[in-house]
Amino acid sequence: QVQLAESGGGLVQAGGSLRLSCAASGRIFSSYVMGWFRQAPGKEREFVARIMWSSGTPYYANSVKGRFTMSRDNAKNTVYLQMNSLKPEDTAVYSCAASRALGIAYDYWGQGTQVTVSS
Repeated sequence: QVQLAESGGGLVQAGGSLRLSCAASGRIFSSYVMGWFRQAPGKEREFVARIMWSSGTPYYANSVKGRFTMSRDNAKNTVYLQMNSLKPEDTAVYSCAASRALGIAYDYWGQGTQVTVSS
């Protein structure tokens, strides 16, 4: 089992920045993929970014490319999402998730953290 806990959400003005953290515990293998998703009120959950637990570069949704940066610290079992140039449309609950391998559905989810961007 893998447990995920997000932190770092909050209220920020448009143009501002936030950094989300996702602390993972349990058995995490090198094949795991860590992802960030978000869900705004009344909308479907959407993919934001992902990164392989062991190596490789992150992959981003077009809507956040160039503004968000996902990274990992394996020593701390933590992944991050640095969000810059935030827009009101970035307002959502952001959730961290883990998949056992690329192409497999995300099995493990955190509880989510609210990000609100005011105009």
